[in-house]
Amino acid sequence: MSKNYIVGFPRIGEQRELKKVLESFWANKCPFREVNKVAGELKKRHWLQQKNAGIEYISSNDFSLYDNMLDTIVLLGAIPKRFQYLKDEELYFSMARGNRSSVAMEMTKWFNTNYHYIVPELSLNDNYILNSKKIIKEYKEAKALGIKTKINLIGPITFLALSKRIDRGDTFGLVNKILPIYEELLNEIAQLDENITVQIDEPVFVKDNEPKVLSLIKSTYDRLSTVSANLKIIVTTYFEHSNEATKILIETPIWGVGLDFLHGDENINLLDEIANSGKKLIAGVVDGRNIWKNDIEQTIKLLESISSVVSKDNIIISSSCSLLHTPFTLQYEEKLDAEIKNWLSYSYEKLDEISLVSKVFFEGLNSLNVEDKKDYEDNIAANHSRKNSSLIHNKEVQNRVQNHSKLQRDGLYEDRIKIQKELLQYKDLATTTIGSFPQTQEVRKGRREFKNNQIRYEDYEKQMKQYIDDCIVFQEDCGLEVLVHGEPERNDMVEYFGEQLQGYGFSQNGWVQSYGSRCVKPPFIYGDISRPKPMTIDWITYAQSKTKNIMKGMLTGPVTILNWSFVRDDKPRDEVSKQIAVALSDEIDDLQNAGIKIIQVDEAAFKEGYPLRKQKIKIYEEWAVRDFKISVSSAKKETQIHTHMCYSEFNDIIKTIEDMDADVISIETARSGNELLKVFKEVGYKQEVGPGIYDIHSPRIPSVEEMVNQIKLLLEVLPKEQLWINPDCGLKTRKWEEVKPSLENMVKAVEIVREELK
Repeated sequence: MSKNYIVGFPRIGEQRELKKVLESFWANKCPFREVNKVAGELKKRHWLQQKNAGIEYISSNDFSLYDNMLDTIVLLGAIPKRFQYLKDEELYFSMARGNRSSVAMEMTKWFNTNYHYIVPELSLNDNYILNSKKIIKEYKEAKALGIKTKINLIGPITFLALSKRIDRGDTFGLVNKILPIYEELLNEIAQLDENITVQIDEPVFVKDNEPKVLSLIKSTYDRLSTVSANLKIIVTTYFEHSNEATKILIETPIWGVGLDFLHGDENINLLDEIANSGKKLIAGVVDGRNIWKNDIEQTIKLLESISSVVSKDNIIISSSCSLLHTPFTLQYEEKLDAEIKNWLSYSYEKLDEISLVSKVFFEGLNSLNVEDKKDYEDNIAANHSRKNSSLIHNKEVQNRVQNHSKLQRDGLYEDRIKIQKELLQYKDLATTTIGSFPQTQEVRKGRREFKNNQIRYEDYEKQMKQYIDDCIVFQEDCGLEVLVHGEPERNDMVEYFGEQLQGYGFSQNGWVQSYGSRCVKPPFIYGDISRPKPMTIDWITYAQSKTKNIMKGMLTGPVTILNWSFVRDDKPRDEVSKQIAVALSDEIDDLQNAGIKIIQVDEAAFKEGYPLRKQKIKIYEEWAVRDFKISVSSAKKETQIHTHMCYSEFNDIIKTIEDMDADVISIETARSGNELLKVFKEVGYKQEVGPGIYDIHSPRIPSVEEMVNQIKLLLEVLPKEQLWINPDCGLKTRKWEEVKPSLENMVKAVEIVREELK
């Protein structure tokens, strides 16, 4: 059998079955046993799909009802005190989503992806207790199907690195409390079967780790590798190179190392050491983060280069990372242009690619059967077609972007804000929201029917405008001061724009998990980007015509559009980003000329695009800031530019945020008190800030008193003249029965604080 390997597999279901049953359970429309039933069916389907594709190393414990880090919290018994009175599914989902009495645990980005994980909360007083039920159960479920899986675990060093100490200590100070639980777990796993493979994920090894982190590696893996001779331990890294850590790892008794040779091409420098160690090399050569068809000829050349140093007998061909970050299957993509579809590969198709690559590499072209040989020839033809297609290259766009000379807006912030405050006349602690309002079933149905040509545009437009009218009436009645139109016409904050930009493709079913049941459907960039016509003018100007309040125009920024898309891999990312920025500058000019006085350019994914290695950060920041400034360069001094950022630690990028020169920035802070805000004070940040005062990722409704306290915490850091008050993020995923009382309470809280400040 050819040696091949999948780091991990998506779990939401090819038709988002897990999402649907979870949301039905949360809405009290089905019992939890129905969730378990659907989960069981999905695991079975995914295991068999991999087996039938010819994959040798298939995972268990990569499946999760919400998040693998949350699963690890349960595995280790690292339950925060406020949830310890709960059990089973109530405990699990309360930690992720909060409940009436307790706020949810913090959530943040998984490295530089758009996946989010639950941040563990640890303390020296914790008493960790192993709970291995999920792992044991899944292994046995797979074995009942005749599949002997490798068992996936998040490694102890990564777990600690991604945790926070609520008692202010160093998370690594808990390593000796955590490691015995891992040893106990590995001992249990060793009893399950003969010769079990355990994949321990340590993606934190690809970062610039301090010596204290690197010093933990040898002692940790010396201990874990000697728990049982019945275990083959593979330590896997991805998203970058892990040179420093891997050099230490290969001095331990682990069986193999997993390296990403696509996003961490410097891993090639480790080959001599790996060859001398005799370890197995799990070579990540098929992209687990993008949707382009693998160029098998190029992949074989890369593998031949690797095998010139490391023996073929010690190479196992793998995805570069978990396929969690790609959609399930092209099977349901019935509307894609046939030429473009032929360039794509989703998770199911990547299984076939890995299988075919391994056959060609290990057995040679001459050994392929007729079907495999045809697949190989089709792969070559598809890649040739993509390189030469007229759909990709647009000289007019390239020339315009290359010669675009206006790189930033006119006027200094200090001058602009005086003009804006005089013109806009908003109060201190001005209230607004981030942009979207709940996407009801009716709105989704109307949008879907219009896309499927089941209703006329006039009927669709009437329905969307009625929703906008209702949003405006609610906001006015509620007392919000700067309004939004609610975005009913937008399926997704990136896909909506992708559908209207030349050079963008979009799918019917290209869903990828973002967190929990939340899925996004990223568009993909296949060619040069341009804006054939205005994208938002009609909806925003209609909304402004229905109110005397200021109506914000809502755009997604160039860096977020890039980072939340599948990006073409035949052109540098910074060149693609600049094309998007130039297109957005035209949209901003149209909006302000149509009378829109505040325009929000969301850069929710600005931070997640950061390289994981420090030496690459400066280059990213230079072009990312450049392109945000290009996108707003058409804004007049009196046009107030807002931006929004999600889930970011701002300490290391605050100067970069200043360089972006937005007039107002809103940020997510509700799950972290005012800690994230303090850095703005420390650096003397001049611009205005809207720290989110309640968490929209939880269904709970915060009280007026709670929000008053939150505002007072903010006022301890920044003066009232510099603060806006808003929720953490857009309200698209929430229900109206949660949103209305929450926003009403927010406005009441502001009124109370304003009165006290008089």
